[in-house]
Amino acid sequence: MAELATIARPYAEALFQSSSKDLSGASVWVDELGAIAADAALQQFAGSPKVTSGQVFDLIVSVAKSTLPEQAKNFLRTVIANKRLSVLPEIAVQFRALKNAQTGSSDALIYSAFPIDGDALANVAAMLEKRFGRKLNASVVVQPELIGGIRVVVGDEVLDTSVKARLEQMKVVLTA
Repeated sequence: MAELATIARPYAEALFQSSSKDLSGASVWVDELGAIAADAALQQFAGSPKVTSGQVFDLIVSVAKSTLPEQAKNFLRTVIANKRLSVLPEIAVQFRALKNAQTGSSDALIYSAFPIDGDALANVAAMLEKRFGRKLNASVVVQPELIGGIRVVVGDEVLDTSVKARLEQMKVVLTA
């Protein structure tokens, strides 16, 4: 949605500039706040005319898994005061994109039929970094319908070595 991206961009850029000393730390709490703000029940609560900005702030801080630094609290107060809580997930996405551009890395979503443990994930990530030619921030999503193998999405590039994809290829060949 272009409108959300347009609204989120100045917030993400300002946060990026003010967090230049600790981008990785800021990235953690921005992602967490974005995930919390994406909750539909929270959006409904925050949109109620009977609820104050302080109540919304207190609720989000209490739901956060980690203790938020003062910069995060100030940022959250600003977002809530400007009635931009619904834009917070997009702010997190754009902040991550700015961070990745500066560090020369990319986010990689690895879809797997089974959970991947830490050592195996490190090996897969190292192989994928060679394949894609850049540093990757890998995260795993379990999709049992893949049957086996993995499907990797890095930006607009896709590497699909899943059993499901191979079966689809065989189906196309056999029906042609």
